[in-house]
Amino acid sequence: MSARVLAPGSRRGAEAMERAAVKGRSLWDDARRRLLRNRAAMAGVVVLALLVLAAVVGPAFSPFAYDEVNKADVWVGPLSHGHLLGADALGRDLLARLLMGLRVSLAIGLVATTVSLVIGVTWGAVAGFVGGRVDEAMMRVVDVLYSLPFIFFVILLMVTFGSNFILIFVAIGAVEWLTMSRIVRGQTLTLKHKEFVEAARAAGLGTGGVIVRHIVPNLLGPVVVYVTLTIPAVILAESFLSFLGLGVQPPMASLGTLIATGAQDMELAPWLLIFPSLVMVAALMSFNFIGDGLRDAIDPKDR
Repeated sequence: MSARVLAPGSRRGAEAMERAAVKGRSLWDDARRRLLRNRAAMAGVVVLALLVLAAVVGPAFSPFAYDEVNKADVWVGPLSHGHLLGADALGRDLLARLLMGLRVSLAIGLVATTVSLVIGVTWGAVAGFVGGRVDEAMMRVVDVLYSLPFIFFVILLMVTFGSNFILIFVAIGAVEWLTMSRIVRGQTLTLKHKEFVEAARAAGLGTGGVIVRHIVPNLLGPVVVYVTLTIPAVILAESFLSFLGLGVQPPMASLGTLIATGAQDMELAPWLLIFPSLVMVAALMSFNFIGDGLRDAIDPKDR
């Protein structure tokens, strides 16, 4: 044999075998492998899973209700009178309120992001694929909404419809979809001229069918990455509104309301600010680490 055979144990042989294995895997399989090798992303997944588990099942095992008032336990410190993390100015258990606040904040982040995902993907895909005057009109609507200050838009909704829990989902989701629509539109403009899209149109598939079957599935990579970065942005937005008194109303709690209350009483009871802030930081860092890991794993340039 004239061809040189690389020894299996040699460095070149190992590199050749690795390249062959990569070529034999799909893009998603390769992305999953790279994501699993990202220690920061995996740490974020573990921390986020623990936070979600605590938010879902934690309140059921708490010895106190999140809105239970006990005047004998006003501002008691951690590990006192059965309160693991202490109590607030009304004697309410901080751990119970923290678990409920985490549940509310995660729910707002998930629901508002889902709303922005549905609206943004639909709007951007239609605008980018149809093009022409339709694209111009739809993107001008996005530009107009972008010009409205976020807090002004939320206050307008609160004054018009009243302050309630569901309105927070609508207000935040109605703003966060704008960036999503621009990202999807840009990707759609690139995909609409690909060979598989032209083949689908030549086969008689309508505009809606092409968007649903071919455009949207090929947008999943950047969309998934952006979703993981939108959820912490939504949680921060809700916390900002709650800090101003425009978000979740008492006796319901969120991470934003707990931090706002803790900031007012930080000199007398610093634990009311420290523990909610630590949970907020842990949740936001987990989402950001996961988003960065997904971005690096899905990027075809790193394959």
